[in-house]
Amino acid sequence: MTRYTGKNHPLLTKLRKLSKRLPETEELETWGHPTFRVRDKIFASFGESDGEPRIGCKQSLADQTALVKDPRFSVAKYVGRYGWISITAEEVKWPMIEDLVLRSYRLIAPKTLAKDV
Repeated sequence: MTRYTGKNHPLLTKLRKLSKRLPETEELETWGHPTFRVRDKIFASFGESDGEPRIGCKQSLADQTALVKDPRFSVAKYVGRYGWISITAEEVKWPMIEDLVLRSYRLIAPKTLAKDV
């Protein structure tokens, strides 16, 4: 992802609303774009690449392998070896993005927080 420029992008607004519903989350700007964290561990991020809004989140390695067969998803730079993906956000319907972000939260959050999400 490159430097984020759209502070009020509709997909970012949706990501913020989703994040606020999850236990113990916060938004912090890191590396020039918004990141969403649970107990200081990132579970999602929003940025732009080649003018396209992108959402990053973690998946299991098996899910990552399956998802990146679809050109709307790619292995995230720097953290892809840990299961992170980058989503071409405007090409994917919100319910799928929401599901992927929730999966990421469950992978990152302590089990006591993730059990009810």
